[in-house]
Amino acid sequence: MSPSPSAPAPQPNGTSTVPPPSSKYSPTFTPSVIAAIGPAITPRMRTVMTSLIQHLHDFARENEITAGKMSDEKSNEGQLVCDVLGLESLVDEITFKKAAQASDAPTTSAILGPFFRHDAPSLPHEASLVNSAHTGQVTYMHGRVLDLVTEKPIEGVVIGVWQANTNGLYEQQDEGQVDCNLRGRLKSDREGRYAFYCLRPTPYPISDDGPAGKLSKLLDRHPMRPAHIHLIATHDNYKPVTTQIFDSASKYLDDDAVFAVKKSLVLDFVPLEGNPKAELELEYDIVLAPRDRGGVLGEGEIVVCY
Repeated sequence: MSPSPSAPAPQPNGTSTVPPPSSKYSPTFTPSVIAAIGPAITPRMRTVMTSLIQHLHDFARENEITAGKMSDEKSNEGQLVCDVLGLESLVDEITFKKAAQASDAPTTSAILGPFFRHDAPSLPHEASLVNSAHTGQVTYMHGRVLDLVTEKPIEGVVIGVWQANTNGLYEQQDEGQVDCNLRGRLKSDREGRYAFYCLRPTPYPISDDGPAGKLSKLLDRHPMRPAHIHLIATHDNYKPVTTQIFDSASKYLDDDAVFAVKKSLVLDFVPLEGNPKAELELEYDIVLAPRDRGGVLGEGEIVVCY
């Protein structure tokens, strides 16, 4: 049977471009938002964004989503909700799997998380990120940053690092920690080397005082994240990598509350001898792909950043 002349044309993704006639909400709002997309965009971007807007609007109408304040200066609850629902990790998996289709691939990625700060301090080589009281083990983390194609070291890569304290709180959640405790940015040297002192990470629960924590409870899921350290590596000539390093001895590696664990990111913290500043050592090399190299994140692919 052919559709009725008055029915909206079916879309490839199975949705209509307008709400059903019985909807009490404006039938022209969603089409007007889609129509506001300008002409100077790629066909891929038009397809993706049209589908995204349509599905989001249909969901909001169907479930009558109402407004409310989610985030503040201490936590990005909007992003944390995406984490709890697995959306950010799903997008990261899609990106990673596309990269893995190449014959070689850069460092495995993982989600950014809600506690990244753009104003983290710049620190010298082998600086300590530990500036507040803790009950953990100081760790010497080091490695090299290498070019995916040439395997040569890359100088001047900015490596952002942040982690929770041993009480399970990031410094912007905890007035007992000094500003930017366990957080900083370092640069790789001429040999591509980076090094800093941090803490062996500790498992912790996601915040339960906001929408994300409440959603986790409604879904009858535990809120725990395995022990991890966040890293983000950037350079003008290379594609950035955002990742997390997980402690192989941690609980919750198999049931991370935000689904971010990948096997290649699970590493051993080993005893360190001959260094009075640290008890443990963690070595990890970061591999970056040149920006002009295809096959990892090519033209027309969508990358979600928060």
